[in-house]
Formats: sequence, structure tokens, C-alpha cells
Amino acid sequence: MLQACANDFGAALNEVVKSSTSWETGTDSKEASSTNTAKSESKPAFNLLSPSRQEEIQIGRQITGNLLGAAPLVNDEELQNYVNKVGRWVANQGERADLPWHFGVIESEDINAFAAPGGYVVITKGLYRKMENEAQLAGVLSHEIAHVIRSHHLKILQKTQLLNFGSDLLGKQLGRDNQVIQKLIGSGAEVCARSLDKSAEFEADRMGVVLTTRAGYEPFGLPEVLQIIGQTGRDESRVALLFKTHPLPDDRLVKLDDAIGNRLDSIKDGKTLGERFYRLRN
Repeated sequence: MLQACANDFGAALNEVVKSSTSWETGTDSKEASSTNTAKSESKPAFNLLSPSRQEEIQIGRQITGNLLGAAPLVNDEELQNYVNKVGRWVANQGERADLPWHFGVIESEDINAFAAPGGYVVITKGLYRKMENEAQLAGVLSHEIAHVIRSHHLKILQKTQLLNFGSDLLGKQLGRDNQVIQKLIGSGAEVCARSLDKSAEFEADRMGVVLTTRAGYEPFGLPEVLQIIGQTGRDESRVALLFKTHPLPDDRLVKLDDAIGNRLDSIKDGKTLGERFYRLRN
């Protein structure tokens, strides 16, 4: 998936921007239209040091377009609608409920998930297959939502670009040359796929459990998925990238246990909703 992120940027971006399926909401369609209009009527004005909400969304849309060009959404509208409903409900429990959140399942048998700035979250079909109930899905999505809320990928992107250009030069270049923006986003896709440090992953795990619980689910959906993934052989190609880019599941479970302890033991009414969990057709 990582290598694929670098391929066919332009076509994939067009698909995301033009999409009128469940991937888009009415709100975001207006924002996309506004963005396109702005592009045609004014000069680029990206401020990566302190991007506006709209700029962050634009960065995330382009990065996600890059990803979808390599691994398209699963052609199952009911599945995509279901994942979007669960994801948006969980996202509403967080600090950035105002973002136009988008969730999707992509055609890949790898076991992985991906988030981009602005509220874009994608999980692979291989990971979805591992889940058994809605609480587990909510747990996985909440981990990725936490990455967006904490701007983990955006911070890495900012840091990388500042190291490359220097802040003053960066601002000048972005203001006068749209090609620089394209190069920035292109490298950003790779950054988002592999460069988060362990502390960001552990923070997203902790926040994920909190968001899942706030949404009314059984709190341990994410830890259950980590346990399932941990049973996958480390030499299997389906988890090679995940294990390369994330702390091992056992380490994440230990960190979660250290952070949470028994504080969630009193929550008895969380829902797993196994009967409502959407089953893949193939």
C-alpha cells in the first residue's frame, strides 16, 4: 500500500474530487466546489505552518486521492454507507466533529488503516475481515480519528517540509508556485503511511478507547482487534507494512493497560452490536 501511494496521483485525485457517492457529504461537496472556484479565481495561498480548516481538508483530499488511485473503494455502497455512519457517529464524540468526515473500505487484503488530514479515514478489506462486531469497527476507526484530531500526520508533514525548505522559503514558494504544493502533497502521502512515531500511535490508541466508550460501544473493541492482529504471523505479507509502521500489537496492549488500568471496569452497558455488523459479500 505504501508503494502504491506514490502512483497515479492525478487520476485518483480527480476521482475523489468528482465523487458524488457516499464518500461525499452535502457539506463537503459545497466545500469542494468552493475550493475549485477559489483555485480558478485566486492564487494559491497555502499556509502549511498554520493551515486553515479548508486548507487542511484540501491536503487530506489530495492525499486520499493518491491512495484511492492505487486501491479503490470496495464496490459495495451498503458497506461504505455503513462504515460512514459508524465513523461519523464516533467522530462526533471528539473535538473536531465539525470536519466533513469521510470513511471508506478499500480493495486490499493487507491488514491496515490510514488517516489523512481533514477527516479522511480508510481501512482495508483485509482488516475489515478480521472484525466481528461494530464495537471493534468503532475502535479501529476511532484510532484513526484520533490521528486526525491530534494532527499527527499534518505535524509530520510540516516538520518534513520545514527541514527541507525552511519556514520563510516555504511560505514564499507555496505562495507563488502551485507545483510546489503538488510536490508537497505527493511526499505527504508517503509520510502519512509510514512516519508516525510510537508516541503518536500510543496516544491514538488511548484516545480511540475514549471515543469508542463515549459513543456507547463496549470500550475494548480496539484492544480486541489488536489481539486478533497479534495472532497473525509476523512473516505474513498482509501485515508486513502494519508491523513495520506501528508498534507491535502486544506493545500497544501493554501501553493501553498501563494507561487505562481498571478505570473502564465500571462500564457495563457498552454495546458490541455484533448482530448489526455489516458482513462482507466476498
